[in-house]
Amino acid sequence: MPPKARVLLVGAGGIGTIAALNLERGGLAEVTCVLRSNYEAVVTRGIEILSCEHGHIENWRPTAVLNAVPHVRNEDSGKFDYIVCTTKNIPDVPPSICETIAPAVTPGHTVIVLIQNGLNIEKPFLSRFPQNVILSGVSRCDAHEIAHGVIEQKEEDDLHIGAFRNPLLAEDIQQKTAEQFVHIYGAGGKTNVRHEPNCERDRWSKLVYNATLNPICALTGVNTGDLQIAGSALDHLVIPAMQEVVKVSQAVGIELPDDIIETTIRKNPMERKIAPSMQKDMEKGNLLEHENLIGEVVREAQKRGVSTPILSVLYELCSAVQWRVAKERGIKIS
Repeated sequence: MPPKARVLLVGAGGIGTIAALNLERGGLAEVTCVLRSNYEAVVTRGIEILSCEHGHIENWRPTAVLNAVPHVRNEDSGKFDYIVCTTKNIPDVPPSICETIAPAVTPGHTVIVLIQNGLNIEKPFLSRFPQNVILSGVSRCDAHEIAHGVIEQKEEDDLHIGAFRNPLLAEDIQQKTAEQFVHIYGAGGKTNVRHEPNCERDRWSKLVYNATLNPICALTGVNTGDLQIAGSALDHLVIPAMQEVVKVSQAVGIELPDDIIETTIRKNPMERKIAPSMQKDMEKGNLLEHENLIGEVVREAQKRGVSTPILSVLYELCSAVQWRVAKERGIKIS
């Protein structure tokens, strides 16, 4: 039997823990999780998982738990085959995730998997690690850490994996690497994971939700269900913002399905009253991942002369909130 893939997972919150669980349950990987605020809780009593797919699991632990990214020398036998990043993507607050994982990356060997939201997130990684395959992970899964070491998964894990284009590496190698990770991740059978070759289109598709409902819910404090019956917010704010995202995607050469807006709204039924991740972060007083969710869309629009009045206002409002939160917490933002 071939050795298990060695995986370092950075950011074991809701999405990260479900990813670690799927990787371990498939029997083809051993996962080392790097934890921060929940480290002591997990070391003491493991992780409690309330999952719609895996059931109620108590005292679960991955192969190893660390409180910092380890330093791996190129000659070490313990190289990581994969580094999976599931942290919030907040590039305006140092250190960047590139800097964080750098000590564990083996050039030309370690595959970096970005299960993170947003646009253009791969650019700093392609620049910093030009010899490594960088994979895109687009996750559509409602999983959150409701207390330190307690994860609640309300929606089935739906993960799309594709390769970000690295012009220095052979295309077929990058695609095969994506397919291999899909095989390892899905081996346990309790997840919907598939290879998505056009990861750029996949990301723009999710931005129809992430650049609109995410910040609007966060800024108003109204969940996706109530927002649809809150006066004319749906018709005069949400849908026009989504139309702006579609317009920018077309300008960059990405054609989304004609019914993408209707489909996005339909996947957020009123009765479910979903609070998006940015709304949860706002309620907790956390920093926001608005730069890659909204800021990059606005900047792509500006490059191409596309007008995005609603998205631009949402971005500036989120930026002001980010400034306030950072000031209150004594954090310097770039």
